[in-house]
Amino acid sequence: MKRSFPSLDRIGSIGALLAAMAAPCCFPLFAVVAASLGLGALGPYESVVLYLFQAFTALALIGLALAFRRHGRLGPLALGLASASVLAYTLHRSFLPTALYGGLFGLLVATVWNYFSSRSRTAHATLKSVITCPHCGRRTEETMPTNACVFFYDCPQCEARLKPKAGDCCVFCSYGSVPCPPMQTGDACCVARS
Repeated sequence: MKRSFPSLDRIGSIGALLAAMAAPCCFPLFAVVAASLGLGALGPYESVVLYLFQAFTALALIGLALAFRRHGRLGPLALGLASASVLAYTLHRSFLPTALYGGLFGLLVATVWNYFSSRSRTAHATLKSVITCPHCGRRTEETMPTNACVFFYDCPQCEARLKPKAGDCCVFCSYGSVPCPPMQTGDACCVARS
C-alpha cells in the first residue's frame, strides 16, 4: 500500500493547536501566546476559527486511522478517538475548560505516539528474501537494502538479468519471497507504482 498522506495526523493536530490559540474565548490560557504570534487579529472571526478547529481535529483523526491501517498499532488511534470525543462533548454539550485542554493535549500526544509507532515499524521489516529466477528456477537468498531499490538482479546460475514486473517497484517485489522493506512497512518505494 502506498503512503498517500504520511503526515495527515500531524497537519491536523498542529492546525487544531493553532486554531485553539486563535480562539481565546475557549482557550484563555493560549491568549498571551496567540497575541504574541499575531493570532489575536482573528478575534472577530472566532466562530469560523472554532469550525476550523473541529475540521483540523477531524483531519488528525483521519490521519491516525490511515496510519493504523499501515502500522496496525491501535493505541494512537484509540487515544485520538477518545480525545476527539472529549473535544466534541466539551464544545457541543457541556463546556468544561479542563476537558477541552485535556482533549487537545490527548490529540497532540496521540500524534506524537503515532509518529514514533510509524518510525519503529521500519525496524521490524524482514531483510532476507529468496529470489526465484523465472528462467531456471534457482532460488537464492539475498539481503535487501533498506536505503535503495534493486532494479536489476543477475541470476548466479543462468546469468539472466531480472527486471521488476510491470506494477512492481523492484526485483524483490517481483521475484522475492518477501517484498522490499518499504512495501513491508507501507511506505512508498523508490518509484511510483503504475
